[in-house]
Amino acid sequence: MEEATYIFNYLPVRFKDTNEQEYIEYLWSSFQSNYENEKYQFAFMAYHMLFMSFVYFNIWQVKSVREEDFNKIKLGFNDGLGDALNPFGFSVENERKVFDLLKYTCASHTDVKSLIGNYKKLVDERNGIAHANGTIPFRTDTYLNSKINSILQYAEEIQSFSKPIIQESFEKFLIESQDEDTRQYYDINEQINEALIHQHYLSQKDIEYCLEYDITVLSEESKYDEIERLYQALKNEYQIEVN
Repeated sequence: MEEATYIFNYLPVRFKDTNEQEYIEYLWSSFQSNYENEKYQFAFMAYHMLFMSFVYFNIWQVKSVREEDFNKIKLGFNDGLGDALNPFGFSVENERKVFDLLKYTCASHTDVKSLIGNYKKLVDERNGIAHANGTIPFRTDTYLNSKINSILQYAEEIQSFSKPIIQESFEKFLIESQDEDTRQYYDINEQINEALIHQHYLSQKDIEYCLEYDITVLSEESKYDEIERLYQALKNEYQIEVN
């Protein structure tokens, strides 16, 4: 079950609301208890909900960084998507259909239709065991572990396509945060946590993308020394070694 913890690399390192963090912890606790008690179908359901939470966080990043594009791709979807106040607001849409929003971020893939189809199959399997159909397909942890591996593979795929959006948000953050007198928070760590981490629900993987960004492209900015301080503070706080 150790590999299952890797899902947290894709989930936010901090939450705006304690209720959001409590919800993620509740799902993980449900997964653990059902796994340990060999109730593998229910463990899969909880783990799949963690995956869907990751998907919602990923879509939220599109909404918060590229709002104009988001307003275009949400056409034809539930009207409530545009009114969402946090990533969980996207749950108003049918889970299978919400994956179609990822066609925007995954557009560079050679076969987007097949890619999205794989993600939808997980929803179908989760829905299948959520009904009283008299079957127990998850009889062993071997089958569950294979599904966990698939989920982690899919999370990494989706994550990889978000890199341009994450680095775009980081560049904007650095530019807008370089002046201590005009940014939201004077304290550098508070600015990072509130205006970057919380705002975009960044995960450990997202932060790695931020720290891969070449800040020297901003060397002509008037307060480049503060940009360097922001970058270093982010690196120090999350103790990530960048090659």
